[in-house]
Amino acid sequence: MASTDVTTVDVSTASDLVSSGHRYLDVRTAEEFNKGHPEGAINIPYVFFTPEGKRKNPEFLDKAAEIFGKDDPIVVACAAGARSILAAGDLVSAGYKNAKNMEGGFTAWSVKGLPVKKPQS
Repeated sequence: MASTDVTTVDVSTASDLVSSGHRYLDVRTAEEFNKGHPEGAINIPYVFFTPEGKRKNPEFLDKAAEIFGKDDPIVVACAAGARSILAAGDLVSAGYKNAKNMEGGFTAWSVKGLPVKKPQS
């Protein structure tokens, strides 16, 4: 699946979509996710960082299938947009009709001042 086949939306549009019922799929690692994420975000890492380098999560699509239906509206995001465009491409290739990539990732979400759930200290 070419990333050009994925619809990419800016962070303001993504926020509006989430507010209107899209689910926020955060594909960052659990460590990144646990430092802060939008309220209600679902975390399924797309890659793992290992001593040997980045490794794609072999269970990504299986985990997504446990949570999302093929018609569910989903906004896919990572830290800056590189992993999410690949993850959204995999979802679209697997038949998810309403998966959209969020440009700029969680960094853009935070910079825009959108609500973030942070861990309790």
